Amino acid sequence: MSKDLKIIAFCCHYCAFTAADLAGTMRLQYPPEVHIVRLPCTGKVDVNMLLQAFVDGADGVMVAGCEVGGCHFLEGNIRAKKRVEYAKQKLHETGVNPERLEMFHVAASQGPLFAKTANEFTKKIKTLIEK
Repeated sequence: MSKDLKIIAFCCHYCAFTAADLAGTMRLQYPPEVHIVRLPCTGKVDVNMLLQAFVDGADGVMVAGCEVGGCHFLEGNIRAKKRVEYAKQKLHETGVNPERLEMFHVAASQGPLFAKTANEFTKKIKTLIEK
């Protein structure tokens, strides 16, 4: 019997969370293993939060925010991208595959893109975990 996956998706309230909600309204399926944590902005994500998700048993972590240039807080998503890259370095240093952490940009109107991204990321994590 295979282990149930746990994927944490830190989502910007204004864009990615709204896109996830739209995906649900459109009845687009994405895996139940994806657990959404709504943030006011992905700029609120810090490295410790990302790493702690893995300590707490996450198999994969997604950070999903506004499109570049479309952040409601001007550059929050750019700050988040830098933090994700730094966290990936730390994961690599500790022997955790850094591909288990990714950042995505999804506009509020892109429900289908959110569902597609969540599905693809979940498949990727399943493949990485099975190795």
